[in-house]
Amino acid sequence: MPSGRSVLLIGDITHCRKEWQEFSQLATLKEFPTGSRQEFLANCKNGRYDDVIAIYRSNVSTAVCIPLHALSSFPLFLTITGPFDAELVRALPKSLAYICHNGAGYDNIDTTACSDRGIRVSSTPIAVNNATADITIFLMLGALRQAYVPISAIRAGQWQGKTKLGHDPQMKVLGILGMGGIGRQPLPLAVAKFKLMETVSRRAKVFGMRVIYHNRNRLSPALEEGASYVSFDQLLAQSDVLSLNLSLNASTRHIISHREFAKMKDGAVIVNTARGALIDEKALVSALKSGKQQVSSAGLDVYENEPCIEPELLDNPKVMLLPHIGTATYETQKEMELLVLENLRSCLQSGKLITPIPEQRDAWKNQASTSIVKCNGNGNCTSGRHNGRNGHNGHVFHGHI
Repeated sequence: MPSGRSVLLIGDITHCRKEWQEFSQLATLKEFPTGSRQEFLANCKNGRYDDVIAIYRSNVSTAVCIPLHALSSFPLFLTITGPFDAELVRALPKSLAYICHNGAGYDNIDTTACSDRGIRVSSTPIAVNNATADITIFLMLGALRQAYVPISAIRAGQWQGKTKLGHDPQMKVLGILGMGGIGRQPLPLAVAKFKLMETVSRRAKVFGMRVIYHNRNRLSPALEEGASYVSFDQLLAQSDVLSLNLSLNASTRHIISHREFAKMKDGAVIVNTARGALIDEKALVSALKSGKQQVSSAGLDVYENEPCIEPELLDNPKVMLLPHIGTATYETQKEMELLVLENLRSCLQSGKLITPIPEQRDAWKNQASTSIVKCNGNGNCTSGRHNGRNGHNGHVFHGHI
């Protein structure tokens, strides 16, 4: 077993335990499957993780308290580490160089604090594309047909109830905000996927929809595949259905609010399968109530304050709701775990991450291969690396690569 460096699993691996165990050939494996934030911080302080150079952060690592009134008759507590905020990042061992996160969204990781410490972060954007695109189309169709009303009616023994006429997707304009997925860097065949925008776009075209999109950077004509690039205001004004497919950060929080709803086409449908806080939910409630019919219906898989949902969204028959199940398929969950493990393997063997988060991709694209590992005969090693912002970060790790 390699000495001098370790990899730490926070949470659990459900589908790829065998593949995880194989990492014992590359590093010592440590696990923190359950416990509290206080316990984890204590372990960091007492030196238990001093040789950890990489963390596998499962998608249940963030502590969640589901209160009594939110979902069920009993509160549910998931108490592992909570968010990787500045306090926790400061407490992580000095040996740590990589955080490999299992999840497409990483808004519960303080990426600025990680970058300041020279810690590189990866996520799993490409692994979720197919499942998320499927849920996007499911919610779009459900919202266009206002399917919540007949679904509720038939379960209540009322047959169609107060079902109203819906709309067909044919000849409608689907506007996609955010390209999703990752850049055009080479990927192993096992994890290569289309960008989420392209995946949603292809599905929508099957229904006879015209696709427009907006993102910070326009795609090449080959990648656009017939989709039209427009400005943000044009996207709002022209979309019959607006789909949000972008990451949540300081600049995208409430990117859709009162001002944006006022610019949308009357009777538009909005679908969000990305992150709840991209939409100002109070503004969405107002738009749904608007006499102008700014928004005729909505399809939501994510919410601003999960697991609590804005009561007026719960009570509104125009809203199709799902409890954040966009990636809840066996195949997708396994692919996500495999991609995290691929990131771990890559950083251990080459000092590079396969799917680094966008905020760090440019900062370290020229330094990815500059990690230097020096070990002495006693298994005590240090890893020196220079980053472009703070000079030498002092990270040195040991063991065979």
